[in-house]
Amino acid sequence: MWLQQRLKGMPGLLSSSWARRMLIVLLLFLIFYWYLTSDGVLRFLHMSRDSSGQAGVCLQTDMNRWKMFVERGEGVIRGPTSDDVAPFVVGNGHFLVDVEANRLWVSPSSQPGSAPVHQTDFAPNVRLQLAGKRQEARAFMLWFRKGSVVSVRCIQPGPSPFSSSHECVTIREEYIAHRSRPNIYLQRVHISNPTDRALSLEVSTGGESPAFRSGPEGQDDRDFLLFSGRVPTEKSGPVVAVAVAVKKMGSHVTVGAKAEYTENVVSVVHSSEPVEPGKAEEALARVKEAARKEMQEVLRAKLEELVQDHQQAWMDLFISGVEIRKITDAHTPSSRTVNTTLYYVLSASTAPLLDRRVGAEERERLESSLNYADHCFSGHATMHAENLWPERVSSVAQILQLLTLWNLTLQKRGCKVLVAAGVHGMMQGMVLSFGGLQFTENHLQFQADPDVLHNSYSLRGIRYNKDLINLAVLPDAEGKPFLHMSVKPQEKPVKLYACEAGCMNEPVELTSEVKGHTFPVLVTRPITALLYISTDLTHLQDLRHTLHVKAIMAHEDHMAKQYPGLPFLFWFSVASLITLFHLFLFKLIYNEYCGPGAKPLFRSKV
Repeated sequence: MWLQQRLKGMPGLLSSSWARRMLIVLLLFLIFYWYLTSDGVLRFLHMSRDSSGQAGVCLQTDMNRWKMFVERGEGVIRGPTSDDVAPFVVGNGHFLVDVEANRLWVSPSSQPGSAPVHQTDFAPNVRLQLAGKRQEARAFMLWFRKGSVVSVRCIQPGPSPFSSSHECVTIREEYIAHRSRPNIYLQRVHISNPTDRALSLEVSTGGESPAFRSGPEGQDDRDFLLFSGRVPTEKSGPVVAVAVAVKKMGSHVTVGAKAEYTENVVSVVHSSEPVEPGKAEEALARVKEAARKEMQEVLRAKLEELVQDHQQAWMDLFISGVEIRKITDAHTPSSRTVNTTLYYVLSASTAPLLDRRVGAEERERLESSLNYADHCFSGHATMHAENLWPERVSSVAQILQLLTLWNLTLQKRGCKVLVAAGVHGMMQGMVLSFGGLQFTENHLQFQADPDVLHNSYSLRGIRYNKDLINLAVLPDAEGKPFLHMSVKPQEKPVKLYACEAGCMNEPVELTSEVKGHTFPVLVTRPITALLYISTDLTHLQDLRHTLHVKAIMAHEDHMAKQYPGLPFLFWFSVASLITLFHLFLFKLIYNEYCGPGAKPLFRSKV
């Protein structure tokens, strides 16, 4: 009856102008709420992006192919609507190229620890432009595992009666600073023309500038341009002589209807150490001759093999690394932040182990330092050091500052031998520092702070006597952390042993089983390392007698003592207030229905 009466009154309610306004406001609020709490915002952004024209639609199709790499943590994308200002750079420690700004940076030294700190006004990239275009959209991807920057440009040509207005010309480019051939720079170009007419694109080298002059260098039909110039290191001080040999292209490229075009633009970059201005001409002559000689050699080589060697070198580097699986606080860096930082630091570091000029004796010394970096990394873990793992990097200058800070941190924390090993040592040092792993004279210890193990992460490719160790902090079904270890033998199998905090239990022999080994997280008093790894079983057995721990507890017991919660008095006060409130409420109800002058519970119909 009550419901029927309310429904009968609805038309009268809606007849009020005030009620109609309130209903409209409510509907608008619900629509806005739906956009905020669903993919409505994404759909709106997608529609606004598509409204930029057919070039934007074409670009989105290409960008979708990159998403799988980004989801696996292998790259970073920036499209025309992205607010990300991360620099898209390629480098190898000898030189660095800011792809988007088209600027070359060079190093004054080939020694490990040096960086390409001197910016030139040389533009190393060849640019292709289509005259009469209607629209253009461009996107970049920083591809970590391949050590390159990939670019896609979608161009909608001008109107023509012979082609559809929905067809776009696609220019795909890949930029590579060769990892094992430190003077080689590659720009790979692929143009796809789906229209029914031939198109001509204008080619601009862009290398000529007030500080860089060029001259033709001939070698049969394989011609190249040789640019040379001086880069000041400081006002009225030493200068760096730079020579860049660039494969020569025509002023125009013609792509036929329904056809494709491919070109590999190879460059060779040589620079000198800082010299006085009076000796600059002599230094210029040396670097020009070195660039000329290497360019002639590169033009005879197979470029596909060069690309494969470069990609393999980067994939070998990223055998080691850090993977963030679950973050439960605001201070732990994301996988994207970690991988981007690793890529930037490695791109600005040299690789003496890949340099063909390094002798066998020196190479053996560097490899031995990688296999056992004694006393590295000492001190607390860098996981929460936001200046070492910055969420936002906006310029090449910031990348160089980041490299300097990492070099200084590793050197001061016992990792000088790793810094001297170049890019391979930098990767090892950064991985060790992230988790708080430290080599001592006889063992490797994992000394992470027990209070931060609520985060889930893994450290892979830790080198120990030519074996590779993977260590992960994972949660069990109840959310309690445990340690998971696996070993990948590289050469002759060597027995490895491990024991958890305190080493009170018998050490476990580590094998190359796929399932790996698990260890509980135990916390000692006083605090010691959470895990010990060694090739010496006797050493680990003796270690339990030298740690002198007073107590060993499970991780959850340690956390309960660290954060015992609110004091008893607080909870007693809350319980007392709740009890008093209910007593007061009961008294009100009793007085209303059972006290003097109480109202009857049921009204008489008479």
